[in-house]
Amino acid sequence: MGLFSKIIFKILKENSLEVVRKNKNSKIGNAFRIGNYSHFSIHPSASLLIGSRVNLRNYCNFVLGENATVILEENVFMNNYCSINAIERIEIGENTLFGEGVKLYDHNHEYNGKTVEHRKFKSSPIKIGKNCWLGSNVTVLKGVTIGDNCIIGAGCLIHKDIPANMIIKNIIELSTIAHEK
Repeated sequence: MGLFSKIIFKILKENSLEVVRKNKNSKIGNAFRIGNYSHFSIHPSASLLIGSRVNLRNYCNFVLGENATVILEENVFMNNYCSINAIERIEIGENTLFGEGVKLYDHNHEYNGKTVEHRKFKSSPIKIGKNCWLGSNVTVLKGVTIGDNCIIGAGCLIHKDIPANMIIKNIIELSTIAHEK
C-alpha cells in the first residue's frame, strides 16, 4: 500500500472515531483498534461504551438511535462487516468474538396485520454474555439474552434466549441428486 493510501485510510478512521469522541455520552477504552471503512451513526442522546482492547475489523457499522446504549466490554472482537443497530440497549460481554457479517437488531418494525410501519418500532434489549463466539452471518433479534460461554454456529438466526454454556447450530441437510447428461 502506498503512502497516499495509508494517509487516506488514516483520515477516514479518524473521521469515524471523531463521531464517537464528539458524543458526550460515549467512551473509548485503551488499546481500541478499528479497521478501515467502519461507520458510526450516533444520536446525541445515545451512548456507545467501548471497553479496553476492543478490536473492530473492516466495514463494521454502528447505528444508535435516540437514547440507545451499546456496550462493548473488554476484549471484544468483531470481524469484517458486522453491524449493530440499537434503539434501546445492546450489551456484549468481555472476550466475546464475532465472525464476519454478524448482525444485531434490538428492534423491528411495527406491523398491524396490514401495514409495516416505517417509523414505528418495537424494541427489547439484547445481552450477549462473556466468552461467547458468534460465527459468521449470525443474526440476533430483539429481546434475546445469550448466556456466558456460548458458541453460535455460522448462519444461525437467534430469536429466543440461549442459556449459558450452549452450542447452537443450524441443522441443514444437503442432498445430492445426480442429473442425467
